[in-house]
Amino acid sequence: MKTLELPQTDLTAADVVVGLMRINDMSDEDIRSLYAASRDAGVTMFDHAAVYGGWHGCEERFGGAVTLSAAERAEIQLQTKVGIRPTADSAYFDFSYEHILSSVEESLEALRTDYIDVLLLHRPDALVEPDEVAKAFDELHAAGKVHHFGVSNHTPGQVELLKKSVRQPLAFNQVQLSITHANVITQGLTANMAAVDQSVDRDNDILNYSRLNDVTLQAWSPFQKGFFDGVFLGDREQYADLNDVLEEVASAHGVTPTGIAVAWITRHPAHFQVVLGTTNPQRVRDSAAGSDVELSREEWYRILEAAGHLVP
Repeated sequence: MKTLELPQTDLTAADVVVGLMRINDMSDEDIRSLYAASRDAGVTMFDHAAVYGGWHGCEERFGGAVTLSAAERAEIQLQTKVGIRPTADSAYFDFSYEHILSSVEESLEALRTDYIDVLLLHRPDALVEPDEVAKAFDELHAAGKVHHFGVSNHTPGQVELLKKSVRQPLAFNQVQLSITHANVITQGLTANMAAVDQSVDRDNDILNYSRLNDVTLQAWSPFQKGFFDGVFLGDREQYADLNDVLEEVASAHGVTPTGIAVAWITRHPAHFQVVLGTTNPQRVRDSAAGSDVELSREEWYRILEAAGHLVP
């Protein structure tokens, strides 16, 4: 699997990340098997969030199931997210100084670790006070409890607002991206084309802003059709042409369509990390194999068009 030297950090990590938002109902043995398969495949980074699995539930399950020696802990990166607070029937966002500190302390306890490698602000908080975020980040960084920081689903303007106060680099932005949910990439192909929906800039040009500012983009839901609409892999009712092309290209490269879905993202020169949401060890292995595939330009654009995107 390819590894990346992540800009604005001292981290070298695999370009496939295993997200652990769905492990809450797994047995400890199955969690350990997923972790072992991920490590054997070359995965180094594991993604959490305070809100996954109930309040710190998935972090607690991981920390309880996977015992990390000091040497093993140094070889991996644990990433978690802060800022979504669940209620009985909904949720709200909270980037206050007090909440960031308390949530990180609870994450450290649940994960049974002394430090978090990467902390992300989990979706934008409309009521954010950048000075409060900066105060929390300063204390966490000075105490060695968080080494690196970033955001999730933030626009360039929201990042710039935070940067007015936050002193640490905001080195990551986790955004939704798959072959079929690809506006982050495809909007630029049809810029200035009136009446073409693909031309609408829905994210204030996150892609080019991130490349210009050395922000690592992490692609979540890499197999989803849209916003939690199910996966496009194997969906021949809606994406028959895409699946035909994926199977053909996969056969040519000796991997699975899952691997090609990953390779399509990692082929982009922005050097995305791909965040998996699977609990299936074989899908992790298939995804890791895709990391080593270098798609040609013709293959990449052919997949893009097969997914229904316009290449003018």
